[in-house]
Amino acid sequence: MALKEHLKEARNRLFKSAIALVLGTVVGFFIYNPVLVALSQPIQEIGERTGRTAELNFDGVGSPFDLMIQISVFLGIVVSSPVWLYQLWAFVTPGLRQKERRTALGFIAAAVPLFLAGIYLAWLILPNAVLVLTDFTPEGFANIITVTVYITFLLRLMLAFGIAFLLPVVLFGLNMVGLVTGKQVLKAWRITVFLVCLFAAMAAPGADAMSMFYLAAPMLLLFFIAIGLCLLNDRRRDRRTASRDADLEANADKASSIDGL
Repeated sequence: MALKEHLKEARNRLFKSAIALVLGTVVGFFIYNPVLVALSQPIQEIGERTGRTAELNFDGVGSPFDLMIQISVFLGIVVSSPVWLYQLWAFVTPGLRQKERRTALGFIAAAVPLFLAGIYLAWLILPNAVLVLTDFTPEGFANIITVTVYITFLLRLMLAFGIAFLLPVVLFGLNMVGLVTGKQVLKAWRITVFLVCLFAAMAAPGADAMSMFYLAAPMLLLFFIAIGLCLLNDRRRDRRTASRDADLEANADKASSIDGL
């Protein structure tokens, strides 16, 4: 394709992605109230469990509207993720071989549910995380929290979980393009386990070790599955390379025999 056609194709893909994002944001507007109520539930439980005053506060006239836009756009990105990820894949597809296209489509098929699973897991541990963090409040003080700060913290936490669940897919992608091998990744399993547990401890604080376990266990499982896939891909690549070398050697011997005649 000529450069002009590539630009036209990119414009069409971006336009479709933008439409999906807008429609997803509209859906976000409709479910904004129940989502906000669910996100604020942990703050309400603080008062019920500890008897301490805890409430969310808007600090500006336009803050409620800004918060609605922020949550709706975030929900729109999540809802429309299959569409804009597919549009990205479809734009890259013309430059790939048939086998590479199937691999790229496999990345999309794995990335979307993993990203959503990470967000859902963060949603499940949010009440425990909020309760532990607010337990550091000294006796006699209240938790009057700015709602925009609170919601931004929750959305970032969910985004961190979603991205963390995508790391095994990225790792396998790096192996597919030959940047890392399965053996190289396997050698670093100790430091990887330590870093995963450290990330889980910081991103998912809880009253006990269960909150960390809920994040670390699936991440480690996905990591070792990715290592297994990398090792299998390395073995397949080695067999293909050995077969190609054998064919080249056979052709070279045949050419030498013909020259000798």
